[in-house]
Amino acid sequence: MNPVIHSLTFLPTLQQVQLRPSAAEPARAAAPNDGELAAYERGRLEGERALSEKLLQQRADLQVLEQGLLESLSQAVPKLVQECEGALANLTLEIAQKLVAGIPVSPEMIQAVVHEALKDIEESSEYQIYLNAEDMELLERIESPLLKQKGPALHFQCSPEVSRGGCIVKTRFGTIDARRETKIGALQKSLAA
Repeated sequence: MNPVIHSLTFLPTLQQVQLRPSAAEPARAAAPNDGELAAYERGRLEGERALSEKLLQQRADLQVLEQGLLESLSQAVPKLVQECEGALANLTLEIAQKLVAGIPVSPEMIQAVVHEALKDIEESSEYQIYLNAEDMELLERIESPLLKQKGPALHFQCSPEVSRGGCIVKTRFGTIDARRETKIGALQKSLAA
């Protein structure tokens, strides 16, 4: 590159010094030489190569992030499903408890509970049926046919252990617990399994 010489012209005051381009400079600015073109092309190619490398690196980083996200989601979904199943089972049990607690105790209900408890017992065995005192009074008030079945093998008794709407049947072979809370506990165990 050839240095361009500028001419300086001094005006009456030094504060107004100006630099004037020579006549050769406008022509030089209009037509770049071969060295400048080559430098420009090298710079452009280096810039494209750097951009290409950067894009490849960003694509690789994006793929790593994508893979990590997919792996995280594949682990999170089964865990979420398991948590939802547990919450749903607990909610179902809670609803069942509230429904059962809200049902008024009727003579038909008490009789059905006793019949259900007795269906697994042999007719020849002797057994005791324990009822809540209020339920026993309700059955006596309506003169339930269930209480008329009393005999040497069948005995009805009141027990503070038995909640309303349930019964306990004891035989020489074992005990059948038909209380509401026991049934709800069994339901809870089956839902937890």
